[in-house]
Amino acid sequence: MDANKLREEIIARAKNRGADIVAFGGIDRFDDENILKIYPETKTVICLALRVLRGSYRGVEEGTTYYQYVTTGVEVLEETLLPMILLDVSAAIEDAGFTAIPQRRNQMLLPDEASVNEEMLHYEGYRGEGEPQMDFAKDAVTCGVGERGLSGAVLTDDFGPFVRYAFVLTDAVLEETPAFVPHLCDNCGECVKACPGHALSENGEKSGWQCAAYYRGANIHKNPYMDDTAYENLPNRDDIMEGKADLSQEEAKEVMALTYFYPPVKHGYTASICGRACDRACYIHLEKEGKLKKKFKLPFRLRDDWSLPKL
Repeated sequence: MDANKLREEIIARAKNRGADIVAFGGIDRFDDENILKIYPETKTVICLALRVLRGSYRGVEEGTTYYQYVTTGVEVLEETLLPMILLDVSAAIEDAGFTAIPQRRNQMLLPDEASVNEEMLHYEGYRGEGEPQMDFAKDAVTCGVGERGLSGAVLTDDFGPFVRYAFVLTDAVLEETPAFVPHLCDNCGECVKACPGHALSENGEKSGWQCAAYYRGANIHKNPYMDDTAYENLPNRDDIMEGKADLSQEEAKEVMALTYFYPPVKHGYTASICGRACDRACYIHLEKEGKLKKKFKLPFRLRDDWSLPKL
């Protein structure tokens, strides 16, 4: 099979399995040194992206149901759909006589003790100790999937920041996807303003532990499951609940250990009470500005953003 036919076969298989975006980048584009640590013979990096359905965010947007986002918007994509696409695409590459190295996120592999993944229930004892893992957002942009927004999210023409992605590394030389020309993010700052724990600075720098605490529901105004005993023994309880506390790593761990208002899902993903408020605010802005190619009959935000009173 020649390179053009293989590329077409990869796209067809990925789309048949549900991929929304398939992008190819030659290795010379990339400055992520971990790619060649994982597979030194890499010639092409293939990014396979899936949309997160708008409906998966609906319950959080309305303050009604929360499990749909973490299950259909995170767990099912990461643990079922993306692995199936990766395996099918990799099999096509192997059938053509080339090597294929599937790369999906290991959510619990982190580079050092100062790092945290806000999506995981457990945050202790899973540091990577130097094991290479791709920079997923950076490499998706390099492949041509989209651009990096102020918050660090990958923004795409059709779905804005509502995407998740995985990669295949191969020794096959395949035609590249054109580089994505940035035109979506206008530094409006809506992502910064939307965070219930002010985990994003005005220039987009993210405080990971702050994000992790409020991702799982530390702000009383955005958590309908919080009761009046929450954080009752913490000295800065009011500031924490109001989203005003600047939490150190140890303070964030303490808050996270006490933030169990909603059950996690089986693969160790914590429930997201904030429901990616930064991404939703970004999507709403892009939609209002008419920048998204995929159109809907109704706008995503149908009512004023809600807020609960303090208990």
